[in-house]
Amino acid sequence: MSDGKKEGIPQDTEGKAAAGPEREAPGSGSGGKSRFFLVLSAILGLLLAGVVAFYNVPAFHVLLHPHAGGDNAAMTADKYTCGMHPFIISDKPGKCPICGMTLTKIEDAGATTVAGGGAAKGERKLLFYRHPMKPGVTSPVPAKDEMGMDYVPVYEDETKGGGADIDLPEGYATVQVGMERVRMAGIQSAPAVRETISHPVRAVGIVVPDETRVRRVQAKIEGWIEKLHTNFTGQLVRKGQPLLEIYSPDLVASQREYLLSKAGVDRMKESPYQDAREMSSGLAQAARTRLKLFDVPEGFIEELERTGKVTRTVTLNAPVSGYVTGKEIFEGTRVMPGMDLLTVTDLSRVWIEADLYEYEAQSVRVGQAALLDTVADPGTKLKGRVAFIYPTFSPETRTLKVRFEFPNPGLRLKPQMYANVLLDLHSVTGVVVPDSALIETGIRVIAFVDAGNGSFEPREVKVGVRGNGKAQILSGVRAGENVAVGANFLLDSESKLRAALTKMTGGASAPPPPQPQSSSPPQSPPPPQGQGEHAGHGGGR
Repeated sequence: MSDGKKEGIPQDTEGKAAAGPEREAPGSGSGGKSRFFLVLSAILGLLLAGVVAFYNVPAFHVLLHPHAGGDNAAMTADKYTCGMHPFIISDKPGKCPICGMTLTKIEDAGATTVAGGGAAKGERKLLFYRHPMKPGVTSPVPAKDEMGMDYVPVYEDETKGGGADIDLPEGYATVQVGMERVRMAGIQSAPAVRETISHPVRAVGIVVPDETRVRRVQAKIEGWIEKLHTNFTGQLVRKGQPLLEIYSPDLVASQREYLLSKAGVDRMKESPYQDAREMSSGLAQAARTRLKLFDVPEGFIEELERTGKVTRTVTLNAPVSGYVTGKEIFEGTRVMPGMDLLTVTDLSRVWIEADLYEYEAQSVRVGQAALLDTVADPGTKLKGRVAFIYPTFSPETRTLKVRFEFPNPGLRLKPQMYANVLLDLHSVTGVVVPDSALIETGIRVIAFVDAGNGSFEPREVKVGVRGNGKAQILSGVRAGENVAVGANFLLDSESKLRAALTKMTGGASAPPPPQPQSSSPPQSPPPPQGQGEHAGHGGGR
């Protein structure tokens, strides 16, 4: 029996002791380990979901790590941007990843409010954020594009036009860039002043001799050139200076005839017949006139009267002062009546013949003052006038030839030389601005008026006379206003962009609904050096 008890069911005490290694108490062993791993897995899952939500859900990211100018109105962190690329925004100083310029602090970065919410007094109302490269893509909260660039905030005052009394050109909007960006972008302003402006016309002309000062020396009798006192082209001669000596039988006969008639006058002085005395005196006077008509100098005739001897050759003198510009004879040349011997040109005054286009020639008048300079002597400025306007246009060049008259001291202007003629036309008085302030669109002319504090208003202007780097403004800008004269292309592009945003938002009365592609901004890799990624939170700068 004792053996049977030992081999049968054990006692309670021993049974309990013996059952220990066969069964596990509740809450211990493998069941407890399974629950522990389940709890740990849930915690790790929540942490992973939080990290994913931080980097992919903008609202959750802003809630834990608010951005300056974002949903947290109390956030006052500074923002930095590039003056040449405004869509580059960073919350730390650095350099622009595009052009390498040092980023500048945005002055009004903290003066923004929640999109769609009210704005405190003196603060700018934030409407939405737009894609830096695609203005049509917007987001109600801060986001980044596929390249890691921050979306650009759009404020209500940026999408509105100018004041009530300003009519903005179609497709343009007022630009507000801030004083810091004005300095960094190199935007300069100049005042519109009231002054006199003229439209200068510059034309290239050719120097030609004054045709009224050209004299040809011709033979009036038949003869032979015995001697030349002026023997080469270009020689300067003075009026009355001997040119040549000519032998002519007609001149010899005329001399003898004059001497005989003069002797007859002396004999008839004692005649009692008045008619005889008058006839002899007339014959002598006719013989003397004949010598003068043959261009015999007065001095030669007086010498003939004094000596009473006939001279074989007669010396002909220069009729005018000038330069010998033509020579057709040599010593020993036989000449006939009407033959050109020499050409003498007076170059103390010359003509400039220049071609003007049709729109320029309509305003030219005879007697208008003109200035002249040459390539050969650029420091010399000569004053002249319009002497003649030709009556016909050139069919080849469609230009009108105009003749100018200028003095020629020191023979600075030589025939066939090129010269620049400056003629002032359309002299008027009005509002004048620098020509660089105007932007030509092909249809209209735009100028940006500096309204102060980094604000620029586009104006459509009408331009009058232009000249000397200035332009007359007929309407659009008043005297005393400042206009932008530097970096106008930046203002032009920014104004057109903001006008497009205004048109898309229906006048910017309310923030636009987020588009499907921008409601969940794409995840992007960390931006390059200088862009708007924040320090901390894993992988930031």
